[in-house]
Amino acid sequence: MATNTNNLLKHEVGQAFVQRHQGDVIGVLHGWDRLRLQGTLRSLYYQPVMERYLKQAGVMWTDFKRFATALTGRVRQSAAELAEKYQRPIIYLNSSRTDKEALACQIQERDGVKSGLIAIFSCVEPCHTWFLRGNRATKKLELRLEWGKCIHLYFYWVHEQLGFLHVRLQTWFPYLIQVCMNGREWLGRQMDQAGISYRREDNCFPWIADLERAQALMDQQHRTDWPGLLNPLVQQCHPLQVEINRPFESEYYWTAAQSEYATDVMFGQRKGLLRIYPALVHHAVMNFGAEQVLRFLGRSGKAGVHDEVKTDRRRRVEGVRVKHWLNKNSLKFYDKGSVLRSEVTINEPKDFRVYRRAENQPAGKEQWRTLRRGLADFNRRAEVSRAATERHLTALAAVHVQSSLAQDAAQLCQAVWRDGQRYRALNALGECDAELLAIVNRGEYAINGLRNRDVRARLYPPTQDKGKERREMAAVGRKLRLLRAHGLIAKVSKTHRYVVTDKGRRIITALLAARQASTEKLTALAA
Repeated sequence: MATNTNNLLKHEVGQAFVQRHQGDVIGVLHGWDRLRLQGTLRSLYYQPVMERYLKQAGVMWTDFKRFATALTGRVRQSAAELAEKYQRPIIYLNSSRTDKEALACQIQERDGVKSGLIAIFSCVEPCHTWFLRGNRATKKLELRLEWGKCIHLYFYWVHEQLGFLHVRLQTWFPYLIQVCMNGREWLGRQMDQAGISYRREDNCFPWIADLERAQALMDQQHRTDWPGLLNPLVQQCHPLQVEINRPFESEYYWTAAQSEYATDVMFGQRKGLLRIYPALVHHAVMNFGAEQVLRFLGRSGKAGVHDEVKTDRRRRVEGVRVKHWLNKNSLKFYDKGSVLRSEVTINEPKDFRVYRRAENQPAGKEQWRTLRRGLADFNRRAEVSRAATERHLTALAAVHVQSSLAQDAAQLCQAVWRDGQRYRALNALGECDAELLAIVNRGEYAINGLRNRDVRARLYPPTQDKGKERREMAAVGRKLRLLRAHGLIAKVSKTHRYVVTDKGRRIITALLAARQASTEKLTALAA
C-alpha cells in the first residue's frame, strides 16, 4: 500500500505524531465531520419586533393562536405534499428519543433510495416559541418567548452534493430550521466526481489514493456559499417560509449551532494502531489535566473563575474513547478501525477568539474579539479546531516509547561535548532542571516556539534593574544552550525562537510524568 506521509506539510504541529509512528502511518486527513447549521429569523426572537410583525400581518393579538395554528397546519400539509411527490413515507414518532438517523438508514436500505427524499418524521419536541400571556400587573396581554413544545419535522435526504443529511423544522413561530450534514459524506461525493479511489468505513476513510487532492477538496468546503447551498433545500422542505417572511421581507440567517472538526491519522494496518492505543488512552487519562486541556484548546494554562474542565473515559461498542471538556466544548480521540481520530466539538464559540472588526463598526479597528456563531467566522472556527487537534496529537506523540526510560535518562545524566565545549549533565529529577524542562515543554510553545524572555519570565520575578535583567538573560541563554547540547531543543533558523525536538518532547514528557508519579504506583507497576 502506497504511503501518503510524504505529502504532509512539514510545518504542521501534528507532524510530530506522524514522524513518531511513520512506519505505520500512511496519511492524515483534516476537515469537518458533523455540522449542524441553524437558520433563524432573527428579528422574530425579539418581543417588540414580533409585535410589529403581527401588526404588519394584520393579526390581532387575540387571534394569534388561531393564526399560528393555521400556519402550522399548512406547514405540515406542505410536508405531506412533498412526501407524496417523492412517493416516500411520512411517519409520526411517539418518542423524540427514537434514533431517527438509524430509522432513516433502514428505510433507505430497504427501499434502495439512491437520491432525493428518504422519509419524513414528525414528533413533539421542546423548543423556544411564542405564547400569549396575561400580565396581572398591567391587565394586558403580552407576547412571551418561552420554552414549550411543538411538532418538529425531520426531512431525511440523499442530497446530490452533500450526500446523506437531514433538515429539522420547527412548525411554530419563530420557525427555527436546522440542517445536519457530514463533511466526510460530502468529501466522498467530491472524490467520486474527481475520480479519486478510496476505501470508506462508516464516516471515515482508512485509505485514499491521492490524499493531497482529497485534502484540497476538503479545504474547499470552508469556502462554500452556504446560503446559496442551503436555501434551495429549505425551499423544498419549507415553501411557506416566503409567505411567513413577507411582512418584513427577511431571510433565514445561518449560524453554526454545532461543529465537529476531525483530524484522522490513517494507519496502514489496524494492528499498528492497536499496538499503541492502550498507551495513548492511559497517558491521556493519567497526564492530561486541566492545564493541558486548556492549552490544547488555545487557552493559557490558567482556568478562569467560570471555567469547568473535566476528562471522561468511556468504553463503547466500537472501542475506548477519551474526551476532555472545557465548558461546553470538547476535544476527544478514539479509534475507528485503522484510523485514530482527534476531534474538536464547538458548541459555544465564545471560548475562542477571532481577529476582526466590531459588527456595528465595519470601518473600526481590528482586534481580537469573541468568535461568533455566524458563518462569517466559519474559517476561523476551522483554524482553531485544526490547531487544537494538532496540539493534541503532538502531546500524544510522546507516548509509546520503544526505548526504556532508563536508557533515555542515562543519556541526559552524562556530560556532552558540542562545538568543542563541554556541557554538564542534567538532573531531570532535581528541582531546578525539572522546572526548566517543564517550562520549555509547555503547550503554548508547541506552535510558535519559545524565546529567552519567555523562559526568563517564568524563572525570575519582574525587575526594573537593567543590570539584573542582563544577568538573568545571560543565565537563561546558558540554560538554553545546555538543552540544545543535549538535543532537547533546536533553534529556529534566522529567529530568536527555540522549539522542542521530537526526541525532547518524548523524553521530557516521560521524565516529568515519572517525577510526578507516586512511589506506590511505580512499585505496583514494577511488581
